[in-house]
Parts: sequence; C-alpha cells; structure tokens
Amino acid sequence: MGFIYLDHQSGTPLHPKVQEAMIQHIQTIFGNPSSDHQVGQPAAAVLEKARAQTAALINANPPEIVFTSGGTESNNQAIKGVAIGLREKGRHIITSNIEHKSVLNSLRTLRLLDYRVTSLDVDQYGLVDPAAVEKAITPETILISVMLANNEIGTIEPIAKIAEVAKKHKIVMHTDAVAATGNIPVDVQELGVNLLSLAANQFYGPSGVGALYIRKGTPVWPLLDGGTQENKRRAGTENLIGIVGLGTAAELAKEAIPARQARLRALKERLEQGIKARIPEIHVNGHPTLNLPHLLSVSVEYIEGESLMLMLDDEGIVVATRSACASGSLRASHVLIGTGMDFATAQGTLVFTLGEENTDAEIDRVLEVMPGIVQTLREMSPLYKKSPH
Repeated sequence: MGFIYLDHQSGTPLHPKVQEAMIQHIQTIFGNPSSDHQVGQPAAAVLEKARAQTAALINANPPEIVFTSGGTESNNQAIKGVAIGLREKGRHIITSNIEHKSVLNSLRTLRLLDYRVTSLDVDQYGLVDPAAVEKAITPETILISVMLANNEIGTIEPIAKIAEVAKKHKIVMHTDAVAATGNIPVDVQELGVNLLSLAANQFYGPSGVGALYIRKGTPVWPLLDGGTQENKRRAGTENLIGIVGLGTAAELAKEAIPARQARLRALKERLEQGIKARIPEIHVNGHPTLNLPHLLSVSVEYIEGESLMLMLDDEGIVVATRSACASGSLRASHVLIGTGMDFATAQGTLVFTLGEENTDAEIDRVLEVMPGIVQTLREMSPLYKKSPH
C-alpha cells in the first residue's frame, strides 16, 4: 500500500493540474512582471490571471489580493502592517489564546514596541465568544485578529459575528484563514473582514506561496521596502512560478470544495468512530459540529503523542502531533491547554488531516494498527492501570 499520508495540514501534495501549469510556465515565460517590454508583459498577464483566480476563491476583488511567501508572512503583514499604519490612533490589539504561532509571535514583537495585547480565553471547544471580544475593546483598540478555523483542533470560529463587533466600533478585523481556505467555502463579503490570510499548500498548491486579502481602504503599512510591486504593498519581484500554482489550485478548489467536503467528512467520521470503538479513554478535541471536515484531533490517555506518531510512522502511517510550525517542541500544545485540557492528556494528542487521495482502505489500516500501538505504549506507562475485565 505504501505510506499513508494523513498530515495534510503540514502540506498537501501538488495537484497534477497545478504541477502541469507550473511546468508550462517554467518552459514558456521567464520575464519579470514589472517590465513593460514584450518579455515582461506575458509575465504580468500571468500574474494578474492568478490574482483573479485567487480572488474568486474567497469572493474578493483582484486588486485586493497581495501575494506573499505563505501564511506566516500574510499574518505578519496583516498584524504588523495595521499596527504601524494605525499607530497614531491607538496601540491595543485583541486576539485569542489559540492562534497560530505566526500571529502570537507577531504580537509578542509588538509588545516589545509598547503595544498592548489582550488575548482572550476560549471555551472547552476552542470557541471565541464575540461578547468577550466586544467587552475587551478600548478607545485604543486598532485591530482584532481571530483565526477562521484552528489548525490543531479544527474548530470554526464565529468570525462574521466578531467582524460585526469590529465594524460597529470601527476596528480593523483580520482572520487567519490558512487552515480553512480551500477546504471549506470562504467568502470575505459574508465574513465581513478587512484582512484574510491564506496559503497554497493547504489546498494542493505549492509550499512557500500565499496571499493576503486587504479590503480596499484598509490601512496596512508594507513590511518590505523596495519597488512598487503588488500595488506598492509588498516590494520584491513576485514568485511567479509559485503564484501560478496558487492561482491554479485556487481555481480547482473553488469547483471541488462541495464534493471534497462531503467525501473527507465521511472519511473523518469513519476514522473517528473506529478509534472510539477500538481505543478506550480518548478525547476527541474541537467543536462537535462547527469543525473542519478533514481534521480530527484525538488525545489518548496515558501515552505520549510523539511516541505514538513515530510508531505509526514505522508502520507507514504519517500523522502529526500538532502544528508543523510548533513540532519539535516538548511543550504541550498551547491550543489544547487553552481549551482547559491538562498537560499530560495534551501530550498524548494526534492530529489527523485527510486529503483527496485518502481511501477507506487506508483509514481501515490505521484502525487495524493503532489500537495495538496504544496498548503497547500504555503498558509501558506507570500511570496506566489495566482494566480488571
């Protein structure tokens, strides 16, 4: 069967049509989009086509799309760009305590520059309360940043309601939609946000390329100084090969999302129910209904998730213990701790993220292998007490 890849939140394989589009571009166009001559003009046309494709995925206007190197840069640009752009108005920012590290660490940097940050608690499912957001607002508040869907537990946040609060108080609203875009319908008009981050490698595009949606009129200071690329909002020659891949992947995702959602949710249900039936003393994390269709987070009592992940890897099953950007850390997930989970249980967490190529047979293989590995690890744990039955 080969290896079974169940870590799509770390990066999806390139869709064959994306690969084809990128190869065709490499073979036919090498010009700089900023050059007005006959070599640069075709490159500029390709760039704007990809901008339109990306905008269509989230129901934005093409000029509102700024291409970046990925979700991390998009989040940095949104948060630091607004902080600098509105520094005369105020220096207070509101976020949640389960955001991606690229958001939390951007805010940590701003704290060093005398900005104040309010990080809101979430409930047991990882939900942010819009009323708590409104309560945290001060006359100095310039930005609210809450992710659309959590990349570790899959909970989908009430962003439209939070954006209503932001609009009421004339505050800029940003959402990190990296885990959501391309996997569920995302519409910036329905959400009502000013800024939205996305990344191609979450929906079968290449790694190292993403985009930031900036609603017209939103004050965002550019982080990179240089030329006038991206309508003066992101200096530097564009990664055109990657952007071609992003645009193609966005166009494919727009058409595929309805069927993709249904199929992946069915696979996820098969996996979740199978684990529940075969492994006692587990916790399924995230909201039971407001969740991503392809992500399942499970915490297994009395074991270490890292050991379980490595033993599954030996069996050819590739999963994660947490966000790829935070892997390697011995700390428990800040997301799970934020939901009120204790440290020991949080350390026993696996995150499965399913993709288009996964099959029922692969899920059944996981269910065949995983219970025995869990039992082996539990018997090694001094905390585990065998059932008397």
